Amino acid sequence: MTREVWRDSAENEAASAVFHLMQELIDQYRVNRPVMPLVVAQAEDASAGPGIDSRVEQIVHQVHRANQLRRVPVKLLDGGGDTPYDAALAMVRTLTERAWETRGSSQYKPFAFPRSRLLAAIEQATETVVARPEGFSPRERDERILEQLGSLRWRASRSGRSTWWDSLRASVRPETFLGAVFIAVLSVLLGEIGWLLTAVVAAAALLGLAVVRLLTTTAPPLLWLRGASRWLATTSSLAASSTAYPSDGWSRLSPSRSWRVIRARAAAVAERVADAGAGDEHARQFHLELRVQALLEDLLDSYRPHALDWRRSKRTVPPVVFLPTATQDNGGILLINAVNNVRSRRSEVDPLLLLASLPADRIMRHTPPLPLVPTPNAGMRSGARARYESWVDDLSVGQAPAAAVSLAWVLRLPLSTGQLTHEHAHAQLVTHRVRRTWAWWVMSGKTVAVVLVCALLGTFLWSEHWKETYCYGPLAGRSTDAVLLEGPGGAKECIGVATAPQVRFAEGNTLRLNGVGEGVTFERVEQAVREQNAGIGADEPHVTVVYAGPLTGSDANKEDTRKGLEELTGVYLHQRFVNDTANRSVKLRVLTANGGQDMLRQTAAVRKIIEVARRNPSVVGVVGLGRNTTESAAATGLLQRAGLPLVDTTNSGSDLAREYPNYFGLAATDEEQADAVGLIAGRLADRLDDPQAVVLSRKVANEDKDRYTTEQRRVGLEMLRQTGFTVAADTQYSLSKDGGSANLDTPLHAICGAERVPDALYFAGRVEDVNTLMSGLGQTAGCSDKAITVFTGDDLAKARFDDSTKLADKVTLYYGALAPMNRGGGRAFYEDSRKTLEALLPEGRQLPALPKEHPYEDRLFASGQTVMSYQATAALYAAATRGDNPQSAAETWATLYSVALHDMPTGTITFRGTIPYADQKVHGLNVVEVTRPGPDARSRVVCGRAAGDRKPLTRADCAVP
Repeated sequence: MTREVWRDSAENEAASAVFHLMQELIDQYRVNRPVMPLVVAQAEDASAGPGIDSRVEQIVHQVHRANQLRRVPVKLLDGGGDTPYDAALAMVRTLTERAWETRGSSQYKPFAFPRSRLLAAIEQATETVVARPEGFSPRERDERILEQLGSLRWRASRSGRSTWWDSLRASVRPETFLGAVFIAVLSVLLGEIGWLLTAVVAAAALLGLAVVRLLTTTAPPLLWLRGASRWLATTSSLAASSTAYPSDGWSRLSPSRSWRVIRARAAAVAERVADAGAGDEHARQFHLELRVQALLEDLLDSYRPHALDWRRSKRTVPPVVFLPTATQDNGGILLINAVNNVRSRRSEVDPLLLLASLPADRIMRHTPPLPLVPTPNAGMRSGARARYESWVDDLSVGQAPAAAVSLAWVLRLPLSTGQLTHEHAHAQLVTHRVRRTWAWWVMSGKTVAVVLVCALLGTFLWSEHWKETYCYGPLAGRSTDAVLLEGPGGAKECIGVATAPQVRFAEGNTLRLNGVGEGVTFERVEQAVREQNAGIGADEPHVTVVYAGPLTGSDANKEDTRKGLEELTGVYLHQRFVNDTANRSVKLRVLTANGGQDMLRQTAAVRKIIEVARRNPSVVGVVGLGRNTTESAAATGLLQRAGLPLVDTTNSGSDLAREYPNYFGLAATDEEQADAVGLIAGRLADRLDDPQAVVLSRKVANEDKDRYTTEQRRVGLEMLRQTGFTVAADTQYSLSKDGGSANLDTPLHAICGAERVPDALYFAGRVEDVNTLMSGLGQTAGCSDKAITVFTGDDLAKARFDDSTKLADKVTLYYGALAPMNRGGGRAFYEDSRKTLEALLPEGRQLPALPKEHPYEDRLFASGQTVMSYQATAALYAAATRGDNPQSAAETWATLYSVALHDMPTGTITFRGTIPYADQKVHGLNVVEVTRPGPDARSRVVCGRAAGDRKPLTRADCAVP
C-alpha cells in the first residue's frame, strides 16, 4: 500500500473539481498516457474582483503542494521581466537550467535538456559577439559567433564549474557507478595478473579517463552524432532559415557534410537571436517558440520508449508546470501561446502538463499576428524577390495558427462564483507517493552498479576457482584439458593434456638426460615437441598421438620424473624422424598428457585425453601409461569405450591384454618375466637339497595405487613354488612416514635371523628400494656370509648401484629387462638419436660420443625407457598412416594387429597373430645377472629373446654356472 504524503481539505467546489481533474490526468498517465492539455482556470464572471482571482490562484498553489512530495516532477513558475518576451523566455530557461522541485528521491534521475543547452550556448555566443564595440558585417558576425561557440565547446558555460581533475576524482569515488566498476575491475585484475601489472593498468585507466574527460570538456568529439546536434540539423522549424544546407545534408556517415549543416543552422539561429535582442518581433516569436520546441523535445526524449535505460517504464507521471498567475505582462500568456503553437505544428505528443490561473478580466487568446510586409532592414531588396525572402524569414513563425483560430491545446476551466465561494470543507483531498516501477529496481544506476560489481566479483571468484581448478585458467581462453589435482604429499599437480601453450608440465624442470643426452633438460625436450607441432601447417595431413606418462613429481626430488623424461625423449625422437623424412607426407603431432607422480592420476588424465580426442579427429591413439597401478584397468577401459587404441611402453601387467582389446603392450608381462627367471630358479633348486625361499614385498599403503609390487608378489610366489622352492615366509616392508626410504631393518632381521636362512629371495618392491636391500643383506648377521640369490622384475633395469651396496659380495641378482637391445637391429638409431638431441643444445655445444661396440649400453638407452617409447610411437604411427594416408582412431586400432616393424632396436615390433582378449606373446625379454651389486658391479645377459620372437625360452637357453 502506498504511503500518504499530503492531506488537506477543499476550500470550495472549484478547488475539489480542479484537484481531481489534475490528479486523474497525472495518475492515469501510467495506464494509457492521456494527452496532456494546457489547463487554464479562470473565474467565469469577468467582473469578479481580486478576491475571486485570489481564490483561483490558491487552487493552483494547492494542487502544486499536493504533488510536491509524491515523486511527481513539478515546477512553480513566477513570471517577470522587462518585456513579456523576456519574461516568457526566462521561464523557459528556468525549466531547462534549474532543478525541478521533485524533492527527496524521484522516480528516475533528473531531466536532461541537451537541446536547450545547445540553444543556450548559441545565445551565449551571440550575446558575447553582439556586445563587442567593434561592428561586424552579417557574415563576419556569423563567423565570430561560430568561433565563440567553438571556444565554448558548443556547450553553455555553468557557474562554479570544477576542473577536469576534480571531475575525474569525483567520478572514480567508490560510491559512484564508475568508481564501483573501476574498483571491481581492479580487484579482478589483481587476482588475474598480479599487483604490478594491476598498478600499471590502473594508472593507464586513470590516464585514459583523464584524456577522455579532457577531450569531452575541451572539444566536441563526435558532435554531429549527439542527439542535440542531430535535432538542430534535422528539425523542420529551421529548414526555412538555412535553405543553403537542408536537413537531408546531415548523415551519420558524413561528419564534414553534417558539420556544414549544423554550422549553417547555428548561424541562422544566432542571427535570429541577435535580431530578437534588437527588438525584432518576428525574431522574438521565432526565438521563444524554438526554445519551447527544444524544451518539449527534451521532455519527450526523457519519456522515450525503447531506450536502453527503460526510462519510459520508470517515469509513470508527467512533468507538471504551475503558473499561479498568467498575464500578458508577466509572459505567462505568451508562454502558453508558444507551447500551443509548437504543439500545433508538431506531430509528437509531449508529456508536459500545465496548470495556470488567468485573472477574470483577461482574455486568453492567440498572440496577435505579425505583419507580413517586408521588414525595414530588408536593405536593397525589392519586388518579388524581396517578398520571397521575407516569406522565407517569416515561415518559421508563420506556420503557427492564426489569431482567429482557437487555442487547440488550451483546456479552459471557467469557474463560477458559486463554485469558488461555496464552502467544501468536508471534502478531504489526499495524495499518495507515486510508486517506483519494477524497471527502476531492475535498471537503476545503483542496481546496475551492484549487479556489475557482483558480476565482476563473481567473475573474480570464478577466476580464482578456475585458477585453482585448471592449470591455465584466466578469465578468457582458459584450457579445461588440464586440471590441478592433489598429488602425493598434498601438493597440486597439473593433470591432463597440454593443449594450451601456457600449460607446460616440465616448465622449470632442469632434470637432464643421462649418457650422451647429458645437458638436455626435461624442459628442453618438451619445448622441442612443441616446436615440431608448430612446424606442421594447418592444411598439412597429419595424425596426432597422445603421450601419457608421469611428467611431474615432487618438488624436492626431480628424479621422480626420470621415467617421463626418458619416455618423452623416445617419443620426440620418432616424431623428429617422421617429420624430417622427406618421403613421409603425413606428419606426426604429439600431445603430452600427465598422469601425475608415479602415474597415480592416470584415470583423470585419460578422461581429458578422451575429451580432446572427441574435439580433434586427428587423435589416433595413446602411447605410454607405462606404470601398472590400480587405475590402469579402468583407464584402459575408458580408452576402449572411446575407441582409442593404447600402445603401452613398460606396463608389465599380465591381465590388461586379456581384458581389453584396445591394449597393445610392448613390455613382457610379469608372468613372462617370472617364467624366464624361473628357468634359473629351477636350476638353482635342483642343486639344493631343501631349497628355501622368501618373498619380500612392499606393503601397499592406504593411498598407494601401485599394482606392480602386488602382482610381482603373486607371480614370485607362484614361480618359486613351481620351481621347487619351499616358501618359508612372505614378508612385507613399509616406507617411512614421509614416504621416502624403505624400512627394511625389521623384515631383514626376521629373514636373516631365522633358523634356516633362505637360499633365494624374490623381491617384489621398487627399484628405489634395491640399494637399501643390498646394503641390508650385506650387513645383517645370517645373510652377510651366505650366498643368496635375489630374483626380481623389470623395475631393476633402472637401478644404479652406489657405495652403500659394496658389502653384498655374495648376493647375485637376476631380473628381467624389457628392452633386449643386444638382440635387435637398428644400430643407426643410437647415433641418429645422439645427433637429434645435440641439436637441442645451445649452439656450439656437443654431446659425447657413443660406445662404439655396444652403443645401447650408454646410460641414455640402458634402462630401455627411451627405446620402448620410441618403438611404441613408431608402431602407432605406422598403423595410423597405411598407404601414406592418415587414418582414424578406429582404423588405427584395427591396423595395429597387422603392424610389423623390422630392424627395430629390440627386434621386430609386431602384433601379427595376436587376437583380442588373449596374451600377446610377441614381447622381447632379457634375463640379466648382476654380481657384486656395488660400484664395481658386473652384469651380463644370461638369456633372452628379441621382440617378435615367439620361441619360448628353455633351461638350456638360460644356463648359469
